[in-house]
Amino acid sequence: MSVIRPVIYAAVAAASVSAYAEAPIDSAHGFAWSENAGWVNWSHGADDVLVHETYLSGLIWAENVGWINLGNGPPADGLYFANDTGLDFGVNVDPVTGELFGLAWGENIGWINFDTPSLGEQRARLSFCEHRLYGFAWGENIGWLNLDDSVHFVAEGPCEVFDLRCDGRVTTDDFAAFVGQYAGPDNPVGCSAFDADGDGDVDLRDAAEFQIAQSAVE
Repeated sequence: MSVIRPVIYAAVAAASVSAYAEAPIDSAHGFAWSENAGWVNWSHGADDVLVHETYLSGLIWAENVGWINLGNGPPADGLYFANDTGLDFGVNVDPVTGELFGLAWGENIGWINFDTPSLGEQRARLSFCEHRLYGFAWGENIGWLNLDDSVHFVAEGPCEVFDLRCDGRVTTDDFAAFVGQYAGPDNPVGCSAFDADGDGDVDLRDAAEFQIAQSAVE
């Protein structure tokens, strides 16, 4: 059952996890599709899924296969599920890349593995820019769980502009991510969360708006 990978960013996560509020799943974008299990609902009003700094929590509901548990948590170490025993299992989030890894459990279907880096661009991951999940997870008994559809997908939110973590606050962590994208007065980037004026590029005007938003909440 074990899904183990080196946790390179543990120090980063430990420094920020206590200040991070979990993000809910958008009720307008709460469904994913499995060819063998049908629709799975991430926002159903009963222990809904939440996105934390370094892990997911809550239950997914599938009409055809029942409840799927994303984490027997919080994690034992407060950061990541070890996934080496049934007492500490769940789906983790890399706080820097958004990549998902770890295991979910369904009483009727067994384990679902979100650690799918071999799929490349279709690996299971969270986009901080678009506040949505992408890629595929694998269940031995149900096949692929599709998070990659352009219409029916799972997303956080609704989220404010500049709030990459969708936690209701614009913080220095969000600003650091902005600086990582901003490289000049006219720099198109594929991240709508930074484009405050909606003109298709991230520029000095957006930087000024970001600083105003940050100072208003910190």
